[in-house]
Amino acid sequence: MSDSSPDVRPAADGNLVEMRDIHKWFGPIYALRGMNITVKRNEILGLIGDNGAGKSTLIKILSGFHLPDKGEIWFEGKRAHIQSPRDAKALGIETVYQEQALAPHVSISRNVFMGREPTRALGFLDRKVMAVESLNALAKIGLHLRNPESIVETLSGGQRQGVAIARVLYFKAKLVILDEPTIALSVKESQQVMDFMKQLRDEGLSVVFITHNMYHAYQVAERFVIITHGENTADVKKGETSIDHLAELVIGSTPAGGRGSNEA
Repeated sequence: MSDSSPDVRPAADGNLVEMRDIHKWFGPIYALRGMNITVKRNEILGLIGDNGAGKSTLIKILSGFHLPDKGEIWFEGKRAHIQSPRDAKALGIETVYQEQALAPHVSISRNVFMGREPTRALGFLDRKVMAVESLNALAKIGLHLRNPESIVETLSGGQRQGVAIARVLYFKAKLVILDEPTIALSVKESQQVMDFMKQLRDEGLSVVFITHNMYHAYQVAERFVIITHGENTADVKKGETSIDHLAELVIGSTPAGGRGSNEA
């Protein structure tokens, strides 16, 4: 396909992802009302809003679990036709949900390679490769565990999130979406997960951090998109805002046309 095609163009302003005019209905419920969201290369974007604001619906469209009723998605300067989670993964979009999709009763190494296990002759699992590579993947995000055969259910909540994050890093994700990764974690575990996000960015990945906890988002994100009732009401850089201003935006006391209005 030539560069003159309407489906191919240079990615503007370093954008990895552009979601344009995204609408979604669930029967009579108008869940997304013309969302315009960008994710830049090598950034942590905080996607903030109350429960029911539309954050998860938007991300499930980007990760292939829902289809938009209207709108388009661009990825690396090309129009993306994401019809399923497999399509999203093929592009390099990986999602870690609150539930983490881990198998708690099997080992760390099996969880890292779940569904993509390397094999030796006659189809036997290459457990040595799995052991070494899983620990290397964990070390890249700053999680140093000694035994790759440890059972996941014996790990702390922060360590479990680390296993899920290491898995997407190992399989060459370009964009990692973390859906409420600090929910139900202790202060220490939450800080550990936020450190993991920084390591992903340092490895050259982009991260979308979905949360209703603006304090966690403010610690790690370089830019914030506020979602309210299915609309993105603000898009602000960290240097242009404060935690108090973010709180005002989330509760709606700052007009959308004021400081921090949508840049997209």
